[in-house]
Amino acid sequence: MTQLAESGVDALRAALEGPVLIPGEDGYDGARRLWNSEHERRPAVITRVRSEADVQAAVRYAVAEGLEIAVRGGAHNMAGLSSVDGGLMIDLSLLNHVSVDAAARRARAGGGALLGDLDRATQEHGLAVPAGVVSHTGVGGLTLGGGMGLLTRMHGLSIDNLESVRIATADGQALRAAADENPDLFWAVRGGGGNFGVVTEFEFRLHEVGPIVHYGLAFWGQERGAELLRAAREVIPALPREVNAMIACLNAPPAPFVPEEHQFKLGYALIVVGFGSAEQHAEAMEQVRQLVPPLFEFATPMPYAAVQQLLDEPNAWGMYHYEKGTYLEQLSDEAIAVITEQMPRKTSPLSVSMLYHLDQAYLETADDATAFSGQRTERYAMFIIATTPQLETLDAERSWTRMFWSALQPYTIGIGSYVNGMADLDTERLRAAYGSKYERLVELKRKYDPANVLHRNQNIKP
Repeated sequence: MTQLAESGVDALRAALEGPVLIPGEDGYDGARRLWNSEHERRPAVITRVRSEADVQAAVRYAVAEGLEIAVRGGAHNMAGLSSVDGGLMIDLSLLNHVSVDAAARRARAGGGALLGDLDRATQEHGLAVPAGVVSHTGVGGLTLGGGMGLLTRMHGLSIDNLESVRIATADGQALRAAADENPDLFWAVRGGGGNFGVVTEFEFRLHEVGPIVHYGLAFWGQERGAELLRAAREVIPALPREVNAMIACLNAPPAPFVPEEHQFKLGYALIVVGFGSAEQHAEAMEQVRQLVPPLFEFATPMPYAAVQQLLDEPNAWGMYHYEKGTYLEQLSDEAIAVITEQMPRKTSPLSVSMLYHLDQAYLETADDATAFSGQRTERYAMFIIATTPQLETLDAERSWTRMFWSALQPYTIGIGSYVNGMADLDTERLRAAYGSKYERLVELKRKYDPANVLHRNQNIKP
């Protein structure tokens, strides 16, 4: 680092409330670490911002110095885009405050808050925001792409419950975006990712949830996979709105509720979460059980916040990951044949495929109301996720993921997908994902970031 650069960093330190780190300093290696261990980045500067003003100053400094910018929230970006080699990382993790106005049913979450932070604060009041299913995921990255999870069937995507954001734009301005202020920018950030600025605060509408909900898991061996998936396509859409079921293609976990002889066995699971009565949830589990008897099942009342943490360990930091997503209009016999053929070809017991059925509240927001990368028609969002504890085996799992995805393409809704499930930077797929919304997003990118300062994302080029 030149003397000029060192003096620039000193000036940046003086301008920021939060710490500024450069290589070799205490805390630097911890701050640059990412969830997906495949990506080993070494930023020239890390700014651990504590305020909106800090973010503005960091953006201005990076632009003035010609440094590429990466924005780190929960650091879960599958492609490692939340850091950068030789550039400036804006680390939002200290902006992790969550405040709740229970009477107004509103929550404000800092741009660096994790889903677990949001769940803890809102569940103190028996309230929740529809969000994802791994509690150490960042609120920011998840929300800006859309945000789907266990509450989507009842209350829609995260962006469908977003009231406003505070956002630092590429020219260093700090703006509020909402239906009544900068509405074009508000439209763009609800699904357009991090292309339009660095969001420092999210304001969400809240819903009554829990604190106790009803959790169930039923598991079938791989030999009954096709039978189970055919049954699931009949049962899941007919479930009450208060019951959400996800399909998981996975190896049975070594959990206490799994009989020892079935632990690590490859198969298919239905994860059934009920937000209504115990009787309603029990009836849903019985419907599944009657159609195809499972190898084992587990059902219990559980705090909602605990349900939100059940996938934390399988998605722990330190693993190597790759992902491809797609949309299926239906679970056709042909798609089921591909799924049951491809699942046994994976080599890591940690690799999974997940399917969310999108209906009910998902359909109640107009398609053009947000920039979300998926039409508001009934469909399955499918995620093929390679996970392995060793870098040496990642290439094989990545190849499996790509082969699986390619084999499914004749039975999907085009090549587009949910942008939060795209680990590859692929302009053609990005255009397909946004469809007719893409050109509007390009125009807004030209307005708010004409130089494409914020491009470490699923990038919409101006």
